[in-house]
Amino acid sequence: MEFDLVTFIAIGFGAQLVDGALGMAFGVISSTMLIAVGVPPRVASAGVHAVETVTTGVSGLSHAFHGNIDWPLFRRLVVPGVVGGVLGAYVLTNIPADIAKPIVLSYLMIIGGVLLWKASFTMPKAKKPWLVAPLGLVGGFLDAAGGGGWGPVVTGNLLVQGSDPRKTIGTVNSSEFFVALATSSAFLLHLGWEVLTTATLGLLIGGVAAAPFGALLAKRIPARMLMTLVGVVLITTSGYGVYRAVF
Repeated sequence: MEFDLVTFIAIGFGAQLVDGALGMAFGVISSTMLIAVGVPPRVASAGVHAVETVTTGVSGLSHAFHGNIDWPLFRRLVVPGVVGGVLGAYVLTNIPADIAKPIVLSYLMIIGGVLLWKASFTMPKAKKPWLVAPLGLVGGFLDAAGGGGWGPVVTGNLLVQGSDPRKTIGTVNSSEFFVALATSSAFLLHLGWEVLTTATLGLLIGGVAAAPFGALLAKRIPARMLMTLVGVVLITTSGYGVYRAVF
């Protein structure tokens, strides 16, 4: 099956709209589509991260404009995220990393279930998360090695710890710019410019167009609904990933 530029623009727009509003899913959706049309996994991951250096920059500025960023949390995430992203890029370009993927995805499905339970029954008052730097490191690593994972791992776990949904989504989305920049630079050193294709160009155009709308949605959607939507997206995307990895 062949896809044209317009199709990938639409995919990029939809993926970034979800990512900007919920703090996750651009990498997962985009990488899945690229691999589905025959792009090798490492090239797909590299191309998506190249696109994200632009889309996350625009999204981050939009979240800053709408007051969606917790700056102390932002600073705690960026450095470990960058380190993890560079390590993940090295692993994906040199060593197969598929063995742990079903385990990680199963864990994220559980996180999604916990978020749905919290949103439905408890919805505690927002508090500062205590586990941040390790999440950044693991999230950056899995994002590069698996073609997507920064948002699901970091956003999902921060919300489980009680972090404010709107601030969490804006902060994770904004800090992802630096993770994507470091990761895509590492990929370019290994793979060269083969990562830039018609598909990545389409994702870039659609993603940039959608970025401001995602930040606005994150600001306007109530906290309980945000947490519910994050849980649904985690369970859906992770469940699909487990299915593909096992079958």
